[in-house]
Amino acid sequence: MALKIIEHGSKEYRQMVDLRFQLLRKPLGLDFTAEDLEKEKDDILIGIFDDDLLEGCCILTKIAPQTVKLRQMAVNSGLQGKGIGRVLMTFAENVARDRGMRRMVMHARKSAIGFYEKLGYRTCSEEFLEVTIPHYEMEKAL
Repeated sequence: MALKIIEHGSKEYRQMVDLRFQLLRKPLGLDFTAEDLEKEKDDILIGIFDDDLLEGCCILTKIAPQTVKLRQMAVNSGLQGKGIGRVLMTFAENVARDRGMRRMVMHARKSAIGFYEKLGYRTCSEEFLEVTIPHYEMEKAL
């Protein structure tokens, strides 16, 4: 397994967009717009690879001087529950810390709350709907 920061517009980025579409958007009948993808140019795009095959990914978006928002966390369906998400999150937290971030926040799907709690995140909102499914805001000091 290799963890790396992905360059926007690269071959790896196209794999990342496809994985996110297949796992996060398509099941909800949603797609990405050109504007959605253009906004990611300044984000930190992270992937975990087995050889050249993307197994998981996430995006870090700076939202305040020392706060980053985790977005679009996805691990290939057949690989969930094998520790890839945990490894990806540890790497993302380290990248954020290295760039001076002190806090990570996210809108976590209700179905993923337990995963993030095991990693030290705490729920800090009431349940709300986002992209038609229940979410909670979660946070962790880095």
